[in-house]
Formats: sequence, C-alpha cells, structure tokens
Amino acid sequence: MLDVTTNPTLMSPFHLAFPVDDLAKARTFYGELLGCPEGRSSEDWIDFNFYGHQIVAHLAPGECGLAQRNAVDGHGVPVRHFGIVLPMAQWEDMAQRLRAAGVEFVIEPYVRFKGEVGEQATMFFLDPAGNAMEIKAFKDITRLFAK
Repeated sequence: MLDVTTNPTLMSPFHLAFPVDDLAKARTFYGELLGCPEGRSSEDWIDFNFYGHQIVAHLAPGECGLAQRNAVDGHGVPVRHFGIVLPMAQWEDMAQRLRAAGVEFVIEPYVRFKGEVGEQATMFFLDPAGNAMEIKAFKDITRLFAK
C-alpha cells in the first residue's frame, strides 16, 4: 500500500462518478466555482480534474438527493460525501470563495479536534444536485491517518 502521508507524490488519482440533475449547473459549480478544469464530456456526463483526481458528473436526476446524516461532534454529517484535503491556506481561500458565492454550508467551516493528533479544519456543503462535499485541511498533514 502506498504511504501518501510520507510521500504524497506516490498517490494515484482516484475516479469518482456521481449523479447530477443538471449538467450546466454542474459545469458552473465544479468548473467555475471550485475551479476544476473540464475534461471529456458528452450529453450525459462531464469529467472534471478535481485536484488531480477524475470526478465525473453523470446526468441521473432520479439518483440525486440528500444522504443520511450521522452525528459527529454535534453536527449532522452527511454519510455519503466526497471531497479533498487541501493545505490550510488553500482551505481558507476555498472557505472565503464559497462564502462570497453565497454557498449554504451544511456544516460551517471550523477546526475540529483542536490540540489533538487529528486537528483539522473542515466544512461541508452541497453541490446543486444535493451531493455532499467535505473540504478539509490538517494542521499536520503527516497525521492524516494517525489514531
């Protein structure tokens, strides 16, 4: 298994496909707001470069909607979600960009596990199709998988 905590250049890109109900809204949200360059596309799907990973928005309106939520730190965390771990400065920039765009947060940006091994900044929000996303940053990225 690759140890990305000691050498992040070893990381292989992941691929994630997810449903959307409007490709134009997905293109605006992922391409313009989140800054993900667009790759290939068709009338039914769009590839995006999500920080070096391939995510694909597939037109599937019947599969869109909110996920179940579980209690974590007093918040209702969407069980089904995806996202990225950014350096802290990029995380802060993203939080400001999302706020400026009027994105409604499921969980407002905050720091959890303050002073503990896994201290991290996190925020949750939904894309236009209701897919939950988490963007986080660790105080010390080498502690990403620490117990």
